[in-house]
Amino acid sequence: MPEKPAVILSGFADECVSNKSIEQQFCAFATLGLQYYTIRFVDAGQGVKNVMKLSTDEIRTVRQKQDEYGLNVSSIGSPIGKVKLLDVDDGTHNAHIPFDTYLSEDVSRCCELAHAFETKLIRGFSFYHPKGTNPWDHMAQVVDQLGQIAEHCHRSDLTFGLELEANLVGQSGELLAEIYRQVNHPALMLIFDGANVVTQGCSADETFQHYKAMKPGMGWLHIKDYRHPHPAQKTDHVDEEALKHFVPADMGDSGHEAILRDFREMLPGLERKLQQRGIPGVFLDLEPHVKGGGQFGGFSGPDGFGVALRALCRVLDYVGIDYHLRDFEDVKAARGS
Repeated sequence: MPEKPAVILSGFADECVSNKSIEQQFCAFATLGLQYYTIRFVDAGQGVKNVMKLSTDEIRTVRQKQDEYGLNVSSIGSPIGKVKLLDVDDGTHNAHIPFDTYLSEDVSRCCELAHAFETKLIRGFSFYHPKGTNPWDHMAQVVDQLGQIAEHCHRSDLTFGLELEANLVGQSGELLAEIYRQVNHPALMLIFDGANVVTQGCSADETFQHYKAMKPGMGWLHIKDYRHPHPAQKTDHVDEEALKHFVPADMGDSGHEAILRDFREMLPGLERKLQQRGIPGVFLDLEPHVKGGGQFGGFSGPDGFGVALRALCRVLDYVGIDYHLRDFEDVKAARGS
């Protein structure tokens, strides 16, 4: 019987606990059977911080706790690219940072963190165009800036993943596909997120078309879903803080079964491509938001995260994609027996 293609399960561990305690995050993930996590918000003893703000001592603490719980970082869940493209007042509260400063300080810091946590992947975004303007009109500037970020990451032997998300220039599969085509850099890949399409008023069929457009540049997937309580309405701007109908991957409007069934066919080739860049395999990164989401994060609790993980596993089993959860041999290895 032919071997099934496989993915590596990961997730945003900060969604498991409201106080962001690193020990509680790791305890929850180990209990759920996960061995990889994306690091975003943590409390490593000096208060809750975004990963970008961690001190050397805090990084050391996180690494020590990782070893205790047998965990590894899949990606840096950075906010890179979630700033204004232009310094204009458009009624939003998004910050603007001059790009040269942003590249030399924030992007460089993110690369340092990736090395500190021994991951090859950085999650990022495609910049906020002024609210009310056409994202296509800003393509040239975004391509230039993301090209420089990709090259910066490449020089550090890292890969930058560009997530599809509302209100940014890369808010659709078509826009991200064009960014990927024009940047044309081996260190830039795309991250599909079904819920981030559905929240913009798209049906399952439309969501699948966004996914298909991104396939040439696909690097990995974020897994969360959304179910509209009323007929979906198309919108040019999403109030992210008002979103509250996130659901597990087998209950929403994204159509994860069809997406993952198609994704299965590209897994062997994508795995080889990623491994050539030193990445262990193809990650499915859970970011469920089942108890609420917002512009810079979300919350599921350990119970909600467990429900979301089991839902994803059910879909993977159904479409014939393999995955691994901790077993007794992993536990023995972690304790050194």
